[in-house]
Amino acid sequence: MRIDQHWLSEASHVPSPNFDNRVDSDDISLLVIHCISLPPGEFGNACIEQLFCNRLNPDGHPYFKEVFQLTVSSHLVIKRSGEIVQYVPFDKRAWHAGQSSYEGRERCNDFSIGIELEGTETIPYTEAQYRELAAVVKTLLDTYPGLSAQRITGHSDIAPGRKTDPGESFDWQKFYCLLGK
Repeated sequence: MRIDQHWLSEASHVPSPNFDNRVDSDDISLLVIHCISLPPGEFGNACIEQLFCNRLNPDGHPYFKEVFQLTVSSHLVIKRSGEIVQYVPFDKRAWHAGQSSYEGRERCNDFSIGIELEGTETIPYTEAQYRELAAVVKTLLDTYPGLSAQRITGHSDIAPGRKTDPGESFDWQKFYCLLGK
């Protein structure tokens, strides 16, 4: 895998309007693993892209009335098939973490890269997702010197009590084994 001008070459690129400049564009020092499915528990549709690009139809599903006005994004989504979609370049601040704190530092969006796995906290992730996640993370670790294998966390760890993803279904041991750590 290769990163060119903060875009992953192997990903589909779907620019989201939901980002802004980082306070310090050189401060990329945390990876945050999330999960997402829209509607909850449903996979393989265009709803995540629609949400991240502010095009989610509130009449498309009853749940969408609760979330269609959110202005959120992540840097990457890894679909259940292993397909990777990038929404925000890595040197920009994606809006994925919300109110958050890591090692006493608030506002994790300022210094993190957010990676969403298409899934839920209770349904196992696919082999393709683990494989692609490990490959992406290796590339990020090689590209951004502030990142390390010790600075990878779940959304639940930076927003405890508010978020539960990637959940019990994410196998951290398997992920770190694939990462070679």
